[in-house]
Amino acid sequence: MSDDAAAVEDEASETDAGADEPAADDSEAIEDVSTDELLDRLTDSDETPTEPATELRSRIEALEDAVAEKNNEIDELTEKLSRARADFKNYKKRTKQQQAEMKARATEELVERLTDVRDNLVRALDQDDAADIRPGVESTLESFDRALEDENVAFISPAAGDEVDPERHEVMQRVDSDQPAGTIVDIYQEGYEMADKVLQPARVTVSADG
Repeated sequence: MSDDAAAVEDEASETDAGADEPAADDSEAIEDVSTDELLDRLTDSDETPTEPATELRSRIEALEDAVAEKNNEIDELTEKLSRARADFKNYKKRTKQQQAEMKARATEELVERLTDVRDNLVRALDQDDAADIRPGVESTLESFDRALEDENVAFISPAAGDEVDPERHEVMQRVDSDQPAGTIVDIYQEGYEMADKVLQPARVTVSADG
């Protein structure tokens, strides 16, 4: 073999050996980039962006706008809810205060009427022992009854012969009577009720059985 042929053969061998060596790892050249950076590179490069890349960027921007709008709505609703809670708390406070004021005024009015009744009783007792105080006492009683009626207090006054109502009548005594057995004979003391609630049952006598 000539020297020239040997040289050509050696060069070919070196070329084949270089071709068999592994190429550098291309993955090392790929940077870890965000979606926005990747899209910027695709759309802002000198090359004409592909249609899928442009469409993807438009969709992402639309979604970002929608998310921002929803966040604004959430903030507005949260603020409205906070104001509503504060308004309701103030409403409850005002209502409670108004109820307390109404109760105080109602009590004040009742006390004023009762003091008038007491003054009438005092005047009746201040009369001479020989004076007939019955008319004054009766007038005072009428004033007192009107005060109770103004407060929606009703009297429980069953009539003779009425059936006994355990919720509204209290039997004090059973007596012999011409009335049917177990019915009311007489009222020992009137009762009182207010707003369908018995404040004090009427005390009655009842006809004995047989």
